[in-house]
Amino acid sequence: MLRLRPRLGTYQFRPPHRNSQFLDRFSRPCARLPFSMSTSDRTPETGHYDTSHSIAVRRFHRTHGMLPPAVENQDVQLSRCLQQLSRREKSIDKYIYLSGLRNTNVHLFYRLVTKHMTDIAPLIYTPTVGDACLQWSHNYVQPEGLYLSYSDKGHIASILNNWPQHVEITVVTDGSRILGLGDLGINGMGIPVGKLALYIGCAGIRPEATLPLMLDLGTGNKELRDDPLYMGSRREKVSAQEELEFMDEVMIALNEKWPGIVVQFEDFKNPFPALERYQQKYTCFNDDIQGTGAVVLAGIINAVKKSGVPAKGQRAVFMGAGSAGVGVAKQIVQFFVQEGLTERQARECFWLVDTKGLVTDDRGDNLAEHKKYFSRNDNAGKQYKTLAEVVDHVKPTILMGLSTIGGVFTPEILTKMGGWNKRPIIFPLSNPSANSECTFEDAVKYTDGTALFASGSPFPSVVHDGKTLQPGQGTFNKA
Repeated sequence: MLRLRPRLGTYQFRPPHRNSQFLDRFSRPCARLPFSMSTSDRTPETGHYDTSHSIAVRRFHRTHGMLPPAVENQDVQLSRCLQQLSRREKSIDKYIYLSGLRNTNVHLFYRLVTKHMTDIAPLIYTPTVGDACLQWSHNYVQPEGLYLSYSDKGHIASILNNWPQHVEITVVTDGSRILGLGDLGINGMGIPVGKLALYIGCAGIRPEATLPLMLDLGTGNKELRDDPLYMGSRREKVSAQEELEFMDEVMIALNEKWPGIVVQFEDFKNPFPALERYQQKYTCFNDDIQGTGAVVLAGIINAVKKSGVPAKGQRAVFMGAGSAGVGVAKQIVQFFVQEGLTERQARECFWLVDTKGLVTDDRGDNLAEHKKYFSRNDNAGKQYKTLAEVVDHVKPTILMGLSTIGGVFTPEILTKMGGWNKRPIIFPLSNPSANSECTFEDAVKYTDGTALFASGSPFPSVVHDGKTLQPGQGTFNKA
């Protein structure tokens, strides 16, 4: 594994310290525990109950006799895990099994993840994590991560001192907009847990250097507050000002305890204030605005090249004008500027649609601040109230979905995209899968196989005209 150490806002990787002499002494079959070491005050940790440990290592960890006598190799362990997974039919049951494995044998869990990433990733994050969050309080078995409640205000630093490890990166959410599922309160803890599991498995960050962090600031979800099994505070969501004051204390406490800690904001309903407030002072970023935007931008750069239409000829309709939608669009604006457009010309390539229709200056409602950048003023007083109307008006080359409205890219819209464009760019990025704006199969079918496609959730391959087409997965996006 590799260590992740933030330094001056960047990541520095270095190999972990290895005491080879110590390992050699306790891996030999006849090794004995040195009598100079006291064992009376040592308590086995969960990671010590590993059936691949030699007898000597078991003696050292005081687990000898507490495990079956066979010393197994790692391949046998993985085979058993895969067999146990295969016996569980529902993805949520597989998720619960894997959570238990992570908490009882972290090394075996990440061996499984790294060796079978394609199969395991959808079970520990999207799309399965959506169901896990919905059922979090009902399926709760053991503690994972750290919870900071608004009632803890004034005592955040002392609570952080309860965390036993040195932390280098934390993923923090208030649960107010989880995936496309809305306000789930503390049930959103599955997101920080799952996202950090991916970072550990993919980037080699040490598990003990990570902290899943949930801010319990109340919830506007009355159904949750009335649920007798809900494990969060039963209060309305605090005000925006109260949240910022609480966040100030959290950010100060985190950086005083773990200087230079990387803070990733995730799934906040309004992520802009925190990012603008802290990004110049602390090592932090917002995944929904910056992470999603960066990943989608990589896909758009390649798609624009393959489409044969230069940046100045692109017309992008975005279904969804939330933080993720605006963040993605702003990243693409920067790309178009690099391609030779002025910022104004680049911004005018975008039409954003929300629940009320096309975002315009004269729509008559009070636009959220983050929407104003892309608000149109060239609609000649006409209001386009549906995605279908906007699509007919714009005839887009790019159709981007960040709305969490499943199937909103209808067969009619997809067919028109295929008729107007030689290679239409279609990115339904919402997840979980049920909230995706269209499926890969529909995109292929209704554009006659011409779509340049990437989605937020995984879809199976499709056979078209005798060829097997593979979908691109643009991002683990939250709309």
